[in-house]
Amino acid sequence: MAEWYRWLAERGLPPTHAITHAHHVWQLDLELADLSSTRTLAALELDLPRPGRRTWPRYQRIGEILWREGWAGLLTRSAAGPHGLVVCVFGGDWPPAGCTPLRVTEIASVPPPRTGMTT
Repeated sequence: MAEWYRWLAERGLPPTHAITHAHHVWQLDLELADLSSTRTLAALELDLPRPGRRTWPRYQRIGEILWREGWAGLLTRSAAGPHGLVVCVFGGDWPPAGCTPLRVTEIASVPPPRTGMTT
């Protein structure tokens, strides 16, 4: 939900603009590049993720390298939630190979923002 709030804030949209929306839970059977530690990010010359499109190019460059090397996706720190993680799956098929949808919940009202969230 933190990334949802961040996405809206970046576009200057109120949360009510994106209601209703679907929250998906997936089971992943993939080998992901783990970029979740500060040590790994530092080795790749990346800072901790911060909200905002201006920081994307360096992260996208690493993602493109991993995709070309054959990785299925990556796991990294959330820019919106300092203790959260996000997964980026590389693929053109839907659903992506190795990804099984388990549950979809319709979110009909604006959920309260989490404490510590950064948008």
